[in-house]
Amino acid sequence: MRITTDDGVGLAVYDHGEPAGDAVGAVGAVGAVGAPVLFLHEFGGDHRSWDPQVRHLARTRRVVTYDARGYPDSDVPTHPAAYSQERAVADAVAVLDALGIGRAVVVGNSMGGFATLHLGLRHPDRAVALVVAGCGYGAHPDRAAAFRADALALAEAYEREGSEAVAQDYGNRPARQPLRRRDPAAHAEHLRILAAHDPVGAALTMRGVQASRPSLYDLRHDLARMTVPTLLLLGDSDPEALDATLMLHATLPDAGLAVLPRAGHLTNLELPEVVTALIEEFVAGVDTPAARGTRA
Repeated sequence: MRITTDDGVGLAVYDHGEPAGDAVGAVGAVGAVGAPVLFLHEFGGDHRSWDPQVRHLARTRRVVTYDARGYPDSDVPTHPAAYSQERAVADAVAVLDALGIGRAVVVGNSMGGFATLHLGLRHPDRAVALVVAGCGYGAHPDRAAAFRADALALAEAYEREGSEAVAQDYGNRPARQPLRRRDPAAHAEHLRILAAHDPVGAALTMRGVQASRPSLYDLRHDLARMTVPTLLLLGDSDPEALDATLMLHATLPDAGLAVLPRAGHLTNLELPEVVTALIEEFVAGVDTPAARGTRA
C-alpha cells in the first residue's frame, strides 16, 4: 500500500502478519495479539533489510516495513529540504497513523536506528519499546568531522558515478565484511539492493539525514529522561558504533545491551536467528498487560 506524508511524499508500506484488530486504533492501546512491530531500514538497505525477522514475527503479530523517502518504491523528492532526521521520524509516525497503529515496537538499524531512537525521544507515547541496532556512526565528537566529510563525499559520488559504482565501495567496507564471510549470498543480495538505490535520493539522504543529524552526545540530557524500554544491539566488529552504543547504555534509564561476537554492521542479516530471538525475547518482556499498564 501507499501512504502520503504531510508534505506530500508517497511512501511504499508493507503490512504483514496478524491483523491488528480494533484495539490498536487509539494511541496507547494494544490488541490481544501483542503490539505491532515497525521496522526501519539502514541507509544501505530498503524494506527488505529486515526480511528474516519479518518472516518470523509475522506469524504471531502485525509487522510493518516501508521504504524511506528517497528509496523506490517510495517517492524520491528532489528538494534538499525534504530530507532530515526530523523528517525521518515524522515519516515513521505517519506510517503508524495511516495504519491506525497507536503504539508499536519500533526496530531500526543504523540510519533506521537513529530514527528509532529519535522517535522514542520525541514521541514516547507511540512506542511500546525500541530496538536500536548499529547506531552511533559519527556521533562521537572525535569522529563527527570525519563522518560528515565521508557522507558528503558519498553524496558527491552518487551524483558523479551512480549507485552501482558506490555500491562496490560502500557495500564492501570493513563493517560489512562479516556478512560476506558468513553468508556470501546474503552479501551479494545486499550489494544488489545498494546498486539499485536511486542516486538522487541516496545523495540527498546522505546530505540531509546522515551528514546533518545532531550528535547523540549533545542529546544526553534528553536521553537520560527517555523511559521507553530499549534494546541496544551491536556487533563487536562494528567499531564506529561502539562508543555511542556504550554511551546510550549508560545514559538511557531502561536499556539492555547485546553485543554479538564476530558480527559487523548488519547484525540482523549476519546472525538472523540470533537477532530475531533477541528481539522476540525482549518484546515478550515489555509487551505484557502489566508492563503496558505502567506506560499507558
